[in-house]
Amino acid sequence: MKKIYEGKTKDVFSLDNGNVLLKFKDDCTGKDGVFDPGENTVGLKIDGIGKENLKTSIYYFELLKKAGIKTHYVSANIDDATMEVLPGKVFGHGLEVICRLVATGSFIRRYGEYIADGTVLEGGYVECTFKNDEKGDPLVTGEGLVALGVMTAEMFESLKAQTLAITKIVADDLKTIGLDLWDIKFEFGYNNGEVILIDEIASGNMRVYKDGVIVSPVELTKLILNR
Repeated sequence: MKKIYEGKTKDVFSLDNGNVLLKFKDDCTGKDGVFDPGENTVGLKIDGIGKENLKTSIYYFELLKKAGIKTHYVSANIDDATMEVLPGKVFGHGLEVICRLVATGSFIRRYGEYIADGTVLEGGYVECTFKNDEKGDPLVTGEGLVALGVMTAEMFESLKAQTLAITKIVADDLKTIGLDLWDIKFEFGYNNGEVILIDEIASGNMRVYKDGVIVSPVELTKLILNR
């Protein structure tokens, strides 16, 4: 295998069959040792979280498959903490897509003068940020993505629609075990011109509350998988 990318929480390798292998790590985004999916740097390491994130991703990718939503997921090896996926070209130099159901985190840090922490965002709010640590993962609008040549307007509409649909599936699933999804982060790419979900759907990429208290990634994974 040849390593083609080293990410914050996963390393990426090319496979001889043309697919890609993701190697999950125990690093989590956050700041000063505190988990925060909205941060753009690794802030802490949690032993075993890589495999647990992989298990969660498998669970949700299979759930999306049943719902008729195409993703890059092919197969996984939990013992090795790896997942084989279809090759998907990223948008630009990497784009993160966040769906917010409740205003909190970096959203409040930016817009707190207009909205209170914990306010429900009816219907969900989708925002995109470029993956650029030096610039703090700057926000970019759909119109901006088109103007910059990162994607077409049709691609953005597909990305947004899929984001809202996938978020609803995850949120509805979490509600069945008494959990409330506040926000979740995705990555999309394109395969043969088609916009598809790539990367992962893991506890470390979502903010979830139970009875008004945030659930840690480790505890969230246990609640999702051990129902």
